[in-house]
Amino acid sequence: MTVALCAGSFDPPTNGHLDLIRRAASMFDEVVVGIVVNPAKTARLSADRRMGLMSDLLVDRTNVRVETFSGLVVELAASVEAQVIVKGVRGVADFEAEIQMAHMNRHLSGINTVFLPASPEVAHISSSLVKEIFALGGSIEGLVPPSVAVALEE
Repeated sequence: MTVALCAGSFDPPTNGHLDLIRRAASMFDEVVVGIVVNPAKTARLSADRRMGLMSDLLVDRTNVRVETFSGLVVELAASVEAQVIVKGVRGVADFEAEIQMAHMNRHLSGINTVFLPASPEVAHISSSLVKEIFALGGSIEGLVPPSVAVALEE
């Protein structure tokens, strides 16, 4: 059984994140979504809220489970017995940032990283842009699921 890890802040969860996770779930036996808890950063949504949203949004995927973690991604990968880390890349800038992390994760633990190119219909979406658009009063319709939009309003 091949377990894949998709880790990130998911603050907020976007349609791009969901696309990546669903595609990974069709490729691997199990996908663990690891939501990082970083006390040094101020998240827009609490880790518990992000976990609840992701769990609800992925309830139809029986081979996906959602967990929170702090610390190194490779530590979570070891604890869930993941054989691979899956990362989405929207373009060259994402790849350049992620390839260094992939090399470091391999150095630290031997785990490989698989890169999935973003689907064209969601390649323009990032959590950072969603937060900025939302903060400036713009519409985030089509960028995040409706339940995430409601959570951001709360």
